Amino acid sequence: MISRELAVALKQAGLAWHPESGDRFQLDLPDDVEAEIEADVFTVSEMTIESHRTPSGTILGFNGTTEWALDSVTVGDAVWLPREDQLRELLRSTFRALRRLADAFEVEVEIAGEPMRFEHPDPAEAYGLALLELIGRSR
Repeated sequence: MISRELAVALKQAGLAWHPESGDRFQLDLPDDVEAEIEADVFTVSEMTIESHRTPSGTILGFNGTTEWALDSVTVGDAVWLPREDQLRELLRSTFRALRRLADAFEVEVEIAGEPMRFEHPDPAEAYGLALLELIGRSR
């Protein structure tokens, strides 16, 4: 799972999230809400947290099984924590390779004909860093 900091950076860069069953997220609520609530990781699931598409946007509905009373939040109030496979898929045709180095993983992508490498001890973070660069260059 990628770090909250990288997930927030991807969100701020414009990464769109269309919640699906199995997706993990944290809340991104106003400052007056306790920070420990934001630290909890939730999983979209038909049984506990459902994604409801409405004309005004997507709502994440909590079905009463969570430990605190929360009916629903908008996708804008959530920070998606994409999995490694989701990040790799989002890189699409720019992805070239994932390599295991001595103390890290290296993701190689090619953006506008330029090969680029991103290293991190966690392969998901390396994919996320590559995606952040891709989004930044596509703006």
